[in-house]
Amino acid sequence: MGKTATKISRNTYTGGELFGYLVGMFGQNLIYQVIAAGLVSVYLGTVLYIPAGVVSAIIFAARIWDAINDPMMGTIVDRTHTKWGKCRPYLIFFPAIIGAFTILCFMNGIYTSPGASKALIIAWAAASYIIWGMLFTVCDIPLWGITSLMTEDENDRAKIIGLARMAAGVGGIGTVISFVPGFLTGMFEGKYNAMIGTVVKGTEYTQQMANNDAKKAAWIATVVGVTVIATICFEVAGLVTRERVPGDAEDKRGIIENFKIMFACHPFRQILISGVLRSPLQLLMLLAMPLMLYYYTDNAFENVGDLDGGQRIIKIALIGLAVFIPQFAAMAITPALVKKFENKAIYNFYTVVGAVPYALIFVAYLVFKGNLLGWAAVVITAVCIGLASASMGGINVMQSIMIADCVDYEEYHKGYRPDGVFFSGQSFLTKLSGGIAAVIQGIVYSVVKFSDANLDNINYRLTQGEHFFEMDGGKYAAAMFFLISIPVALGMLLSALPMRSYGMTDAEHKDMLAALIAKREAAKNGEVEAPAETEEA
Repeated sequence: MGKTATKISRNTYTGGELFGYLVGMFGQNLIYQVIAAGLVSVYLGTVLYIPAGVVSAIIFAARIWDAINDPMMGTIVDRTHTKWGKCRPYLIFFPAIIGAFTILCFMNGIYTSPGASKALIIAWAAASYIIWGMLFTVCDIPLWGITSLMTEDENDRAKIIGLARMAAGVGGIGTVISFVPGFLTGMFEGKYNAMIGTVVKGTEYTQQMANNDAKKAAWIATVVGVTVIATICFEVAGLVTRERVPGDAEDKRGIIENFKIMFACHPFRQILISGVLRSPLQLLMLLAMPLMLYYYTDNAFENVGDLDGGQRIIKIALIGLAVFIPQFAAMAITPALVKKFENKAIYNFYTVVGAVPYALIFVAYLVFKGNLLGWAAVVITAVCIGLASASMGGINVMQSIMIADCVDYEEYHKGYRPDGVFFSGQSFLTKLSGGIAAVIQGIVYSVVKFSDANLDNINYRLTQGEHFFEMDGGKYAAAMFFLISIPVALGMLLSALPMRSYGMTDAEHKDMLAALIAKREAAKNGEVEAPAETEEA
C-alpha cells in the first residue's frame, strides 16, 4: 500500500455541522438514560414492583431480538440511497416517534393500584420496552454510522467520535431522573389522598395506594418534560449534518450476507468478542443512581439536605462527579492519544489497568463497611469510581474509532462500505452489554431478595427510620457494591484477550485510507482507478 494520496484535500464537516451533530447526540443519550436509568433501573422494580428476575428476563429477551434486529437495521441503512444520504433520513423522521414511545413506556400501571393485574403490567412492560428498543435502533445506528460519512480525515473522525462520546456522557445527566420524581410527588398527593377510603375497582383505596399513584404521576410528569427536551435536541442532528463520503449505490447485500461480513472481518470480529466479554461494565451506569439513592439517602433524596448537617449532599455530589467527570476527561484526551500511540495499545491499557479501580471499589466497601458514609471512605470510594469511569470513557471512544477504521478496512479489501452494518455491531454491543448487566443484577438481587414485595417492604421500613446500609445485616448494600466492582473487573480483564493480536495496525489503516481517498478523487475526476483488493492482507 503506497502513500500517494497523502496530499489530497479531504472533505470534512463544518463547525456548524459538528455542533448540530453533538446536540443530537446529547438528545439521543438523554432519551436512552430515561429508559436505562429511569425505566429499567428504577421504575419497573421500585415503582411497579415487577420482580427483579422478571425484569431481567424482559431485558434479556429484548437483547436476543437485538441480535437479529440490529444487523437487520444496519443492512437497511446500507441499502438506503436518498438525496439526503443513507443515514440522515432516519435522523430526520424518527426522533419524534422514539420520544413518543419513550413516554408510553411509563404509562404502564396508571390508576391500577386497586386490583392491579400484575400480568397486564408485566406484558405492557415487555412489549413497550422491546418495541422502544427497535425504534431506538432505527436512529442509533445511523447516528453513529454518519460519523464515518461526514469526513474523510481520520483525525477529524477521531475528533468527532471523541466529542460524540462526551456529548453522550453529558446526556448521561438523564441518570438523575431517578431523583426528580421525589421532589414532584407532593404536587399529586392531594389528588390521591382525597380518594383514600373510597372503593375503586371493587377495592378500598388505601394510603399506600395513594402514595404509589402519586409517585407514578410524578414519574410521568418528569419523563414527559425530559423527553420533550431530548427529542428536540435529537432532531437537530438530522437537520444540520451532511454526508460527504459516497456509499455504494449498487449495494444489494442481504442480512445473511452482512452477518457473514461482520464475522469474516478479522479486526471487527475481535472488537465484537471483546465488547461482549466486557458487558458487565454497564453495571456501573446501571447502578450508580440506585446506589446513591438507597445507600447515601435511604431512598429519600428530597430530605438529604437535613442529613449530617448538610454534609451528606456534598458527599453525594462528590460520588456523582466521580461517575461522570473522569469519563469526560478520558473522552477528551483519547483522540489526542490516538495521534501518538497505537490504537490497540490504548484500548488494552484502558481495559487491563481499568480493571484495578473496579476491583478496589468492593475492597473499599469491605474496609469501611461500618463507616462508608465518613469522609475518608467517601473520598477513597470516589477516587476508585473516578478511575474506573475514566477507563470506561476511554474504551467507549476507542471502540467507536476502531469500528470506523474497520469500515475503511472493508471498503479497501472488498470495495463496499458497511457503515450501517458495522455500527449496528456497536449498537448491538451497547444493548447486549446492558442486557447481560441487567441479568447479572437480577440474579444477585433475587439472591438477596431485593425485589418485588420485599422491596416494597424495604421502602416502607426506610420511611420508618431504618438505614439502608445496615438493613438485614447490610446484605442489600453489599450486593450493590459487589455488582459495580467484581463482575466488572473480571469482564475488563477478559476483554483484553481478543485484542492481544489485533488484526490491523495504525500504519496499515493510514495507508488504506490514503488509497481510498485517492480512488475517490480519481473517480470524481473521471480517471481510471485500479479496483480495490479482494483478499484481506
